[in-house]
Formats: sequence, structure tokens, C-alpha cells
Amino acid sequence: MNIESFITDWVGTDLPVRIKAYDGTDVGPKDAAATITLHSPDALARMVTAPGELGLARAYVAGDIDINGDIYAVLRVRQLVPEIDLGLRQIGQLVRLLGFKNLRRPTPPPEEHRSSGRLHTRRRDAAAISHHYDVSNEFYRLVLGPSMTYSCAVFSEATDSLEQAQENKYELICNKLGLKPGMRLLDIGCGWGGMVMHAAKHHGVQAIGITISQNQVDAARQRVVDARLADKIEIRFQDYREIRDEPFDAISSIGMFEHVGLRRLGAYFSQIEDLLKPGGRVLNHAISRSTTGQRARVDRSGFIGRYVFPDGELHEVGSSISALQEHGLDVRHMENLREHYALTLRQWVANLEANWDEAVAEVGEGRAKVWRMYMAGSAVGFEDNGIHVDQVLAVKPTPTGVSGMPLRPSWDTRWIPEIVQVIDDRHPTNRPSFQQERPKRTSPA
Repeated sequence: MNIESFITDWVGTDLPVRIKAYDGTDVGPKDAAATITLHSPDALARMVTAPGELGLARAYVAGDIDINGDIYAVLRVRQLVPEIDLGLRQIGQLVRLLGFKNLRRPTPPPEEHRSSGRLHTRRRDAAAISHHYDVSNEFYRLVLGPSMTYSCAVFSEATDSLEQAQENKYELICNKLGLKPGMRLLDIGCGWGGMVMHAAKHHGVQAIGITISQNQVDAARQRVVDARLADKIEIRFQDYREIRDEPFDAISSIGMFEHVGLRRLGAYFSQIEDLLKPGGRVLNHAISRSTTGQRARVDRSGFIGRYVFPDGELHEVGSSISALQEHGLDVRHMENLREHYALTLRQWVANLEANWDEAVAEVGEGRAKVWRMYMAGSAVGFEDNGIHVDQVLAVKPTPTGVSGMPLRPSWDTRWIPEIVQVIDDRHPTNRPSFQQERPKRTSPA
């Protein structure tokens, strides 16, 4: 048996990609959109010693396997193999191919993360967050673009630029929260400061952004200064469990909820309820699993669990809505944006591939490969309805039950307001005119 016969026995002969191997194997269309190359027996050894997704991921990240061409064409191979885990038959074939003298466990790539300690303690959460976000601010700039926004954008049209779509997203959230000049906003998991900067600049709020990524804190603080918003925004290195501020008018949580964990949902939403003024609104923007039958926790032995989001958990949106309501928050609106995240991720993958050499120079080839595979795979997951991303809006009613919500939704993404107040008194040219007529909205979303 050779590698070619193993591949055709496992996957079949109707391959959408070309596969080459160190033993001379060359199968699949010569003009395929992508080519997978196995460089050494270590590729097979990793598949034997960690059968399934993890072994393949290790081989790719370590450089034992290369993928050239269209990454999405490679991901379509997954549709031909419903069970990517190798069966006893395939494992036996690989052992024979390797020979017992080569049957060893190669060292996992250094990009692999192993969690330790009790799940979702502050120390363990901080380590998981650091693994993913404290990579390199310059690397994230190459991938995310100038907005430095690492969450689902909102597209009015599929042809919108990524920057416009991210502005749309922030404006949509600001409108859902009903932000007005002078309000106090808390952004939990503020990233590089995009939400608080947009809200302060365009809606005149006083904002606090918190994150437990030191790289994000450093960059966000500088971005706030550069935007002349330092009198409006405070960026903190702070866990959400440590906030002891006076109540806020509004709270946003964008792309952070995946790190909270099922057993902490109650404590999380209870904390948010305590931090909101009566009549205050909260917007929870999070990736979710598509059905209640799926596991919440990301598989610790899978690619995402080891390389991308250690200890991540995806909650079905109904359980999140129930938890909000069980802790005194009245849910008023839910929106599924999964097609928008697929568009967002495809633009991030395109950015990474266009800046590949710079990205590799910044973080190394292994980590760049991790991001390429995870973002492309996630795009396919959203397109195939395997995962969702939801915005859930809730309000803390007053003691008399008043919500302060409009009778019908009044938000729209197709309008970005002018700057609504002085950003920095030293720069009077930034002073807006409150009397200026604002554009009329189109029909409500």
C-alpha cells in the first residue's frame, strides 16, 4: 500500500483538490484550485497518534502538510468525509505505511495551548485570552484592517467595504442601545477600542472599555489619544467580575461572551443587571451554536480548542435569552447575523493572504496558518448554518415596569451621524453644529 491508495480508500477518487506526497503520490485534478502536500512521514505519524482533526491540525501548523491555493476548496474535502476521525481500518493502514520504527508521537507545535487549573477562574480565563489576543497588534492590523475590529461586521450590501461594514455594526449597536450625549457606556471586552471610540465620537457618550488583553489595552489607549477622545474614554485592564462602578446607562458586549462559560452565565448577567440603571439597555453580541443538541464547550482535543479559543463555549441563543430574563433583564429584540459573519471572515482571510509574508514575519508561519485555517473554516461554518452570531438586546425595567423602548424598532445601519460634540477643546475645528440638519432615516430595520 502507498499513500495514494490510502487516500482514495479513505476519501474516494472524486477529489476536488490535488494531493501530493513525499512517496511520489499525486492524485486529483492537476488544475485543481488547491494542492495539499505531505512533506514527510511525520504527517502520517501525527494522524496516527492524534487521529482526526487534531492530528491534521498539528501536521499543518508544524509544516508537515502544506496547503497552496484556495483554502475553501480544501475545506470542501470535509464534505466527502463526514467522519474525519480515522477508523481502525485507516489507522492500521497508516501504521503499515509508516512502519513500526517510525511510529512515534512528534512533539506538538509550540502554537498549541494546554489549559490548566479550574475552568473559568480569573487566572485561567486570563491565560486563554492572552493566548488568542496577545499575539501581535501589528498582525491583527494586517488581518482586520484599519478599524482593528475583531467581530462580525454588518453589510448593507455584500459589496460593502469591510471598514464601512464595521462602521455599520457599531452604529447599529449604538442605535439599539439608544445612546445619547452624556450617557455612560460600558463596553465589556472592548478589544482595540472600536466600539467606545465610535460611541464617543458619533453619540457623545462617556465610555469605559475593559479587556484582559494587555496588548489590546496598550493599543486601544493609544488609539483613543490619537483620536483626541481621551476626555471621553477610559480603557482598563479589568475582568468583568471586578467592575464596581456606578450604574451605566448602557452596556455592550461584542464578541466576548464566548469566553464566559455555561456555569457562569447567571453570574455574568447578574453582574450586568447590577451595573445598569433602571431603563438601561444591554446588547450582547455573540457566536452561538445552531441547536440545543450541540455541546456548549469547544472540544478541548480539537483544532479550535487547542489552537484558537481555549476554553471557549458557544451557547444556543435561547439559553442566553432565558439567562438574561432570569436575572431581571427584559429581552426586547434578537437578530441573527450569520451571513454577515461569513462575509466578514472571508475578507479577513483575504487580508491575511494578501499580507502573508508580513504576517509570517510578525508571528511565524505556524500561527499564521492557524488563523488562516480557523477563519476560513469558520466562514464555511456560518455559511452552512453550523454556527450563528446573534445580537440580543435587553433592558432593565424601572420598578414600575417602564422599559423606555420605542414601540417599534427605530434603528438602521445605513446612516452614520456627524460628530455630535467637541472631542478636544484644544482643536475647535472638530466642534460640530448641533443645529445642522441630520439626514433622514430610511425605513426602520
